[in-house]
Order: sequence, then C-alpha cells, then structure tokens
Amino acid sequence: MPQRLLFVYNADGGLLPGLKDMFHKILSPATYPCSLCAVTYGATKMRPEWQQFIKALPVPVTFLHRDEFERDYPQWRPHPLPAAFAVGESGELAPFIQAEEMNAADLNDLMSLVSTRLATFGARAPMPGE
Repeated sequence: MPQRLLFVYNADGGLLPGLKDMFHKILSPATYPCSLCAVTYGATKMRPEWQQFIKALPVPVTFLHRDEFERDYPQWRPHPLPAAFAVGESGELAPFIQAEEMNAADLNDLMSLVSTRLATFGARAPMPGE
C-alpha cells in the first residue's frame, strides 16, 4: 500500500497564478488546463465533498502545484499533468492516476477511481455517496 497519495495540479502555485487561474476557470472553463482543479475546487475553495473524501482515505494525501512538483521531482517533469502518484516507503513515485483519466473524470468519477485503485492495494476507501 502506498504511504501517501500525491496529487499534482496542472497549474502553478502562488497568488498571481492563483488569481489568473480563478478568472480563467470562471470566464472560460472549457479551455482551463487543470481538470483536477476544475472538479475539486469551486471558484475559491476546495469542494466540501472532495475535502471529506480525502480526509476519509486510509492514506494521507498531499497536493503540489506544477512548479512545486517540477522543483521537487525534476525527473518527472515530462509526465503529463494533472496526475496522482502513489508514494512508497522510500519516497519513490509510481503513477496512480494518469492525466488522460483525470481529464475524463468528473468529481464522482475521480473519487471512484481513487477508491478502486486503493482497493487494489487491499485498502478500504469510501465510494462517492458513502
């Protein structure tokens, strides 16, 4: 079982990029490049159902923005984002949810995908609506 899950946004961190992303998401949602941001966040804060879901998972969850991820894991720079990784005991990353899967998912799909993938490790995770 992974020691934790790492979700990586396809957006840079910081106040200015955050404001730009917020307006982009509101004004032109169809062209917004981060599906993870789009389904897990409203205009300004994390959706409560996503927040409750990740708190109920059997492993800790962390989030990084693209610039933070590229700084901390330069060897993963070419990996398409957004994505989620399983983090092992020694800190190694293994793809957990690929960008294509995230881009095709709404919030319920994403939560189901996380739960199903964790179940392959023998972990019980909540399904959407539980």
